[in-house]
Amino acid sequence: VGYETYQMEITLEDGDISAFDYPLMPQSTLLKTATVTSGKFEKPLSEVTVSLEVLKPNLIENTNKITIDQALEKIPGVTILDGQANIRGGSGFSQGAGSRVLLLIDDMPILQADAGFPNWDDVPIENIEQVEIIKGAASALYGSSALNGVINVRTAYAKSDPITKISTFGTMTFKPEDTTGVWWDSPPMTFGGSVSHRRKMGKLDLVVGGFYLNQESHNQDTYKKYGRFNFSARYRFTDRFTFSLTGNMNNGNSVAFFYWGRNSFYTGHRTATTSNVSSRERFRYNLDPVISYYDKSGNKHKFQGRFAAVDNKNFTEIGEDQSNQSTVLYGEYQFQRRFSAINFVLIAGLVGTRTNVDAPLYGGQYDASNLAGFVQLDKKMFDRLNISAGFRYESNRLTSAEEYESCTGTIIPAADMRESKPVFRFGLNYEAAPFTFVRASVGQGYRYPTIAETYICTNVGGFFVSPNPDLRSETGWSGEIGIKQGFKVSSFEGFLDISAFVLRYQDMMEFNLVSGGFGSTFRSTNIGNTEIKGYEISLQGRGDIFGLPTFFLAGYTNVDPTFGEFDTTPVPAGEIPSLGQINSNNSSSDENVLKYRSRHLFKFDLETQIKKFAVGIATLRASNIEAIDAAFLLIVPNLIKHREENANGYTVFNGRVAYNFSEKVKLSAILNNISNRMYTLRPGIVEAPRNLTARLDFKF
Repeated sequence: VGYETYQMEITLEDGDISAFDYPLMPQSTLLKTATVTSGKFEKPLSEVTVSLEVLKPNLIENTNKITIDQALEKIPGVTILDGQANIRGGSGFSQGAGSRVLLLIDDMPILQADAGFPNWDDVPIENIEQVEIIKGAASALYGSSALNGVINVRTAYAKSDPITKISTFGTMTFKPEDTTGVWWDSPPMTFGGSVSHRRKMGKLDLVVGGFYLNQESHNQDTYKKYGRFNFSARYRFTDRFTFSLTGNMNNGNSVAFFYWGRNSFYTGHRTATTSNVSSRERFRYNLDPVISYYDKSGNKHKFQGRFAAVDNKNFTEIGEDQSNQSTVLYGEYQFQRRFSAINFVLIAGLVGTRTNVDAPLYGGQYDASNLAGFVQLDKKMFDRLNISAGFRYESNRLTSAEEYESCTGTIIPAADMRESKPVFRFGLNYEAAPFTFVRASVGQGYRYPTIAETYICTNVGGFFVSPNPDLRSETGWSGEIGIKQGFKVSSFEGFLDISAFVLRYQDMMEFNLVSGGFGSTFRSTNIGNTEIKGYEISLQGRGDIFGLPTFFLAGYTNVDPTFGEFDTTPVPAGEIPSLGQINSNNSSSDENVLKYRSRHLFKFDLETQIKKFAVGIATLRASNIEAIDAAFLLIVPNLIKHREENANGYTVFNGRVAYNFSEKVKLSAILNNISNRMYTLRPGIVEAPRNLTARLDFKF
């Protein structure tokens, strides 16, 4: 898949023995890009039945994105809000607990076990082949946490020639336009670098890589320092049997704050009060064995496993212990059979996960288990119609040894939660004409609550987050119709993709302000049914324009996210509010709109090559987040005024230029936030002002 068909006629006389080499050439069209995430086997991008985007490593490297979440901001319809992925408005902001988007590395889930949070800086960005993003529910294949989509990072293997890459970079932050926000005498600086090496040694394929970052933030007294080492070794015993072992280690520390300090919006909005500053030391590692075997009938058997350990030592400046430790054992067996004569592929599998968590943050020790079985059928008919159907049955259990007294003084009983759910999906893709592909899909989604959402109890910035042992899982479905139209003009080719979608959730989980005996606290609650509907237009192309090699990626996403129940009627004294009244009271907006979503999102990136120079420009435009937690307007100083002054959203422009001294050496300069706009993605945290990065790359 992804290569041109090569045919050659051979004539041999009796007794002749000859050897032939067949070099397969990649297909030039973007529509033929090989993908695996939509069905767990290779399929051209044009033939998948869901919305799927592909991010290539060149764009990541050229823009010096040091973590994969920063690079994902290039993808239409995808936003990252304080580390949490949001696809087409399907997620909001849940304060680091729970994710509706599943993060994978080479098909292996890597969300942190206790909180379901993606550790973006564990992704080996120095060794990526491509990133595939599914938009919409993918729980039938990937289970809980794939309710809103999947991000699958596919790493690169060794090729025929050894490849070594080395990069180093430095970033300097300029003064913001509002100089009252300047707390530094000398500008904050960031330094880092990476190295990767891939080579074949007989039957052994070896990949090693490393990354280091020393980042001083534009927010006062906050920083991040860490180092990462990763390796992957694959041994090909025979053409049918391979074994690989992958490992990753990440060690570092950081300091961050939750929101800017009292009155600091005017006297230094990049500072914080002591109560909401936290420090973290972390050490994480994982080992992933994978066995792949083709039997004599051509059936593929694959086993992939993981042992992962996390040790987070987190403390607030006021002495609050937010530490947590966890270990995960994961195993998955896949069976794949191709019926080539009838263009039919069957994939089935069994999955098991065992998690142990020990955390003062959650009041003690917890054991969680997940068992699942899945099957997916893919059939191609008439050489034009692709049909895909999948089913998964998933069972979850969470237990703890004893009850505990929470930080709010309530007694939380010992956990013993069990639940099982089936989920289905179905999709069609029809090639209506050459380079014209029409698709439709519907898929169910499911997400089991994380330990953090259910049992967390802590003090964050002067307010408490309390546990909710009665929290229920959320379910839903997403549907989509779309058309992908390829085009080619002279040597320039690309595609236009237009889609309309709807996402409906039942018992959606969100953190809300609730009242209790201890007073008002934030707690993860079920807010009832919700609906997000909208449309998306994306355009991608590459080739020569006026003789200059050019690449561009652009997209516009429009969403309408609403509560199923939303009632602005005041609650009479002494009466219990309805679910609609609770949703309204917790929102800063009188309009029925889900919190922390932008209705309009536009992205554009273009790069062109002029002799040895490469020049690029990018822009991001997002409309205002209309609704946030109403309590934040009281807790976060001067937030009301800030939101009034930025009611039209924000637009950010970035530029870059690179000079290729040779095929082996490149020097780049990247200027971000050119207009020096002060803006926030999440209320209470200001994004970086204008900053300049210099990067040097070596490849040999």
